[in-house]
Amino acid sequence: MDPDETVRGDDGDDTAWFDDLFAAHAGAVHRYLVRRLPAGGADAEDLAADVLATAWRRRADVPRGAELPWLYRTAGFVLANHRRKARPTPVAVVPEVPDDVDPATLAVDDDRVRTVLARLSPRDRQVLLLVAWDGVGGDELAEVLGVSRGGADAALSRARARLRAAWDAEAVDDRAGDGEGGTTAQAGAR
Repeated sequence: MDPDETVRGDDGDDTAWFDDLFAAHAGAVHRYLVRRLPAGGADAEDLAADVLATAWRRRADVPRGAELPWLYRTAGFVLANHRRKARPTPVAVVPEVPDDVDPATLAVDDDRVRTVLARLSPRDRQVLLLVAWDGVGGDELAEVLGVSRGGADAALSRARARLRAAWDAEAVDDRAGDGEGGTTAQAGAR
């Protein structure tokens, strides 16, 4: 049997299932991708379409009641494949100002936040962004990460601790930079 002919359940109403899935989660999948793509997420619509097409093809594998974590996990794989194929973006097509005023996107524009997030491992960033931006937690986080609930809780706890340490280290670096500049200026004024 062709995978596209796979029946999801006894009702056989795959189209209604997919319409419900799309209505409930397409926006969340798109936002997930926008937040993780450079240059304002220009490819987010195409990648979201790939994720949803995968959900349609593999609809028998999508767990009932845990569709969003499954979609986030799939989006992570789609995004990883996209990054492997990354092409340079001409500067002329990079917008000056983001079109979207999503607070999460604006937060990433903050240099300190980006610097601190860059100090974290990709896994810690993934865990923190899933929780903070995508509202995933508990069992859903475990599903997206492919670990047990206890493993997800531990990963979140460790990621938060590393974030605090990186934030504190960034603050110390900022103060050290300000102190050096202030000392030089004061010495020149004497």
